Amino acid sequence: MTDTLSRPKFEFDPADLWILDREDIEALEIGSAILGTGGGGNPYIGKLRARQALDEGYRLSILPFDKVPDEACCVSLGGIGAPVVGHERLREGREGLRCVRAIEDMQGFPVDLIVCEEIGGSNAMEPLIVGGMTGLPVVDCDGMGRAFPEMQMTTYSIYGHTSTPSVMCDVHGNIVVFKHAVTEIFHERMARACVVAQGGGSDMASAPMAGAFLKKFAIPNSYTQAIALGRAVMDAQRQHRDPIAAICEREKGKHIFSGKITDLKRHLRGGFVVGEAMLAGVDNHSGEAASVMIQNENLLFTHEGEVKVSVPDLIVVLDIDSGHAITTEMLRYGQRVAILVLPCHPLLQSPAALEVVGPKAFGFPDVTYRPLAGA
Repeated sequence: MTDTLSRPKFEFDPADLWILDREDIEALEIGSAILGTGGGGNPYIGKLRARQALDEGYRLSILPFDKVPDEACCVSLGGIGAPVVGHERLREGREGLRCVRAIEDMQGFPVDLIVCEEIGGSNAMEPLIVGGMTGLPVVDCDGMGRAFPEMQMTTYSIYGHTSTPSVMCDVHGNIVVFKHAVTEIFHERMARACVVAQGGGSDMASAPMAGAFLKKFAIPNSYTQAIALGRAVMDAQRQHRDPIAAICEREKGKHIFSGKITDLKRHLRGGFVVGEAMLAGVDNHSGEAASVMIQNENLLFTHEGEVKVSVPDLIVVLDIDSGHAITTEMLRYGQRVAILVLPCHPLLQSPAALEVVGPKAFGFPDVTYRPLAGA
C-alpha cells in the first residue's frame, strides 16, 4: 500500500480522545463480558492482548460518538467463529491489522476510524488493538450493544449497510476477500464456511461506512457503557456491596433467577457453539427448574417450562458470588449462577430488527419477543 493511502483524511483533536489505561482495560473486560451475553470471545484473553498492546507502546484511543465527521471512512471489525476456539487457540496478533490494510488496498483510500462490530467479550478489545497498531481512534459505539452470533445481526446491516467487499484474515496469514454478496445473510453463510476452513476463528473487516451513516444507525457510547459497567462491579467489590445489584441498578436490569448448573449440553456446529444449560434453583428459587439456550450467546431463558426472556434482550449468566459474567465456553457443571436480564437498545426492537435478531431468526417460531418490562 502506498504512503498516500496510509494517511487518513482527518486529524482529531487530542483533547477529544479518551486514551485508555490499564484500569480502563480491566473495567472493559468485566463490562464487555456482561454485555457479551455469553459470547463475543473470551474477555480475559482479550484483556491480556490489550495489556500487551499497551506494554508495547501502542495508544488505545476512543473518539466520542458525536465527534465523528460525516465524511469519515469508518471500518468495523471483530472476530468471527466459535468462542471456544478463541479460548483454546491463541491469535497470531495482527489479523485485524491485515484486514484493515486489505480494505484500504481494495478501496484505494485510507481508513479514518475503526469501529467495533460488537461490544461483547473480546470483540470489544480487538478494534482497540487494531486502532493502536494503525494509529487510528476507535469510535465510542458498536453495532449490537451486546453480542450476537451472526454478522448480519448488526444495526449497520439491519438499517441498510452492505458489508461487502469484506476481508477475513486468519492466524496462518491467509487473506480472503468477499467481493460481493447478494444479501447480508449470504455474506454470513459464506464467511461462516470460510472460518470453519480456517480453523474456527478469524478476524473480519466489513466495507467502509460513512460517518453520517454511522451516527444514524450505530448504537452510541458502547465503550463508555461497558467501562462504566465494569467500574460499577469493581467498586461494589471494593465496598463489599452486592455487584449483581450494582449491575441491575446501573443498567435497569432484573435478577430473575439463582441456580446451580445441573446439566450442560454444548457442542460445535457449523462454526457456532450450540447447546443448553440446565439449572436447579437455589436460595429464593429453591425447587424451581430453568434453562438457558445457547448459540455462542445466550438466546432464551426458560423458567418452569415457559420462555421468560428472549433475544434481543440481554440474558447474562453471572457467578453468583463475584458478579463476573461466565461466557458460554466457560460454563461448567455445578457452578452457582445468577441470571440477569438487561434491556437491549431501542434500535434492536424495531420490526425490521426483530426480523433479524428476534427469537424467530434463531429458529424459535413459537416464541414472541417481550421487552424487559414483561419479564
